[in-house]
Amino acid sequence: MSDPAASFEPVTHLLYLHGFRSSPQSAKSRMTAAWMQEHRPDVHWWCPQLPPSPHEAMQNIFDRIASWPAGNMAVIGSSLGGFYATAVAERIGCRAVLLNPAVNPARDLRKHIGETTAWHSEERFFFRAEFVDELLPLVPVQLTRPERYFAVIAKGDEVLDWREMTGRYSASKIKLLEGGDHAISDFEDHLPDVVGFLGLSAF
Repeated sequence: MSDPAASFEPVTHLLYLHGFRSSPQSAKSRMTAAWMQEHRPDVHWWCPQLPPSPHEAMQNIFDRIASWPAGNMAVIGSSLGGFYATAVAERIGCRAVLLNPAVNPARDLRKHIGETTAWHSEERFFFRAEFVDELLPLVPVQLTRPERYFAVIAKGDEVLDWREMTGRYSASKIKLLEGGDHAISDFEDHLPDVVGFLGLSAF
C-alpha cells in the first residue's frame, strides 16, 4: 500500500473524538494534544467533550468543523469516537485514525442504558434508550475510500472484538497489536505511526 500522506493535502486542522464514558482527559487524547503542542502548534487542535446523545454529539461536531477546510482536516477517534470518526470521514472526505474503533455501538451500548459515570470525573449522566437509535443512521454502508483510514487494533481488547474491527477496516491500513488492551495503554509507542499516517512530521 502506498503512503497515504503523500497523496493528501497537509493537515492544518485535527479533531480528536473520545470514547463512551471518556473525555478529553483520557491518556490518549492528552498524549496526542501534548505532542501536537510541542511539535505542531501550527495545526488547529480540537478535542471536545462529547454529550451522551449521538445526534447532539454529531451536530456539535459538524457545526464546529463547518468552517474547516475539508481537504486539510483529519480526525482521530477512540472506541465510540472511532465510530464517530468514521462517520465524519465519510461525510467530509478526510483522513481518519481509529483506535480500537467501535463497529456496532448500537448493539454494544444497549447494556449501558441507564445512569452511569464518566471515567475521568465524578460526573454522572444518563444514557437513554433513544440514544441507541440515534446511532443507527450514522453507520456507513461501506467505506468509500478505505485508504483514508488507519486503524490501530489490539487483539487483547477486553471490550471490543478485534476480529470484527479488522473485518470492518480490512481494506484499510491496520496496525494489529498482539495483546494490548482497549485503552491501548502503550499508546505512546504507536503515536509516531498515528501522526505519520496523517503526514504530521515534527518541525
